[in-house]
Amino acid sequence: MAKEEYIRGLIDSLKDVKYIMPDDIPNIDLYMDQVTTFMDEHLNSSKRFIDDKLLTKTMINNYTKNQLLPPPIKKKYTKEHMFLLIFIYYFKNILSINDIQNIFNPLTERYYGKDSGITLEDIYTEIYKLEKDQTDALTKDMIRKMTKAKEAFADVESKEERDFLSTFTFISVLCFDVYMRKHMIEKMIDNVMKEKATTPNPKPDK
Repeated sequence: MAKEEYIRGLIDSLKDVKYIMPDDIPNIDLYMDQVTTFMDEHLNSSKRFIDDKLLTKTMINNYTKNQLLPPPIKKKYTKEHMFLLIFIYYFKNILSINDIQNIFNPLTERYYGKDSGITLEDIYTEIYKLEKDQTDALTKDMIRKMTKAKEAFADVESKEERDFLSTFTFISVLCFDVYMRKHMIEKMIDNVMKEKATTPNPKPDK
């Protein structure tokens, strides 16, 4: 495979991708500029290019317009807003706005600004723990896929051709993996919406 050491380095670098820890999120409400600055600083390792904008004012306004994010309170965003924005940041790279809206609506209806015993912070903290635990398993799986891709064209005589075909195979396998996971996620969201449509609304207390 072309530049195998380079690819192994990329896989190893996944361990260095920064997550926003629950304790990193300020306990005070933030103005828009403060929100975008915070996200840019804490997710800098996720950038593909140095000039990439992770979160802009326009994006945040669009999230509010599309009812993914509750409106700010007196032009300020709460800690709960920040949890939702982080979820949106990761979701939007995989899911459509409509799918995010469908899974976010029940989340915000149940937990945003509610005292239900479980807070958005509780949810974010638990998911953060699970995601962090998955990093080692993910890197091992990628190394296994890379090895399989390298073996697939081991008999090709030309090193240049062999390297290209192995790299293309590895990329294809990773893409198919993402496709299958995305397909499963979409089916789960569809099921959430189906269950919501068939569940009668609770009668208001008299």
